[in-house]
Amino acid sequence: MSPVFGVTGWKNAGKTTLTERLVAEFVRRGWRVATVKHAHHAADIDKPDTDSFRHRAAGATEVALVTGPRYAIMREQEEATLAEVLARLAPADLVLVEGFKQESHPKIEVRSDDTQPMDVATHNIVAIASDSRPSGLPSFARDDIAGIADFIAARIGRA
Repeated sequence: MSPVFGVTGWKNAGKTTLTERLVAEFVRRGWRVATVKHAHHAADIDKPDTDSFRHRAAGATEVALVTGPRYAIMREQEEATLAEVLARLAPADLVLVEGFKQESHPKIEVRSDDTQPMDVATHNIVAIASDSRPSGLPSFARDDIAGIADFIAARIGRA
């Protein structure tokens, strides 16, 4: 299984921005990176009046939409666990997971100055990305993408 590292934090803390910048940094280094994003709101990548939407509406439990250089598989089920999603991903040098706070993989917390810190032990937080640079755990400025990437690489044994 590919190594997994998480980006977590409270709503609007900057998780997506950090994840996006880390993906770009690791790709620049020649890594193959996959991501998993957990959303708390209903989202549908499929649109009404498309053939794949009609397949699902007719009762297909899984529909693969294949277009040129990419494909998506839509599955109808109860919310998938992180383990289920990870098992379906192709091998990668790193899987960055945004969200899934309660899962046990190591995470960096993106912290705003105006929010309460997350519980380090409960959420398996191993580092902090914040403008205020809190102490206690390894801490990085939010824009220290190379430093955060080096930390993650070391953590997964690829330093």
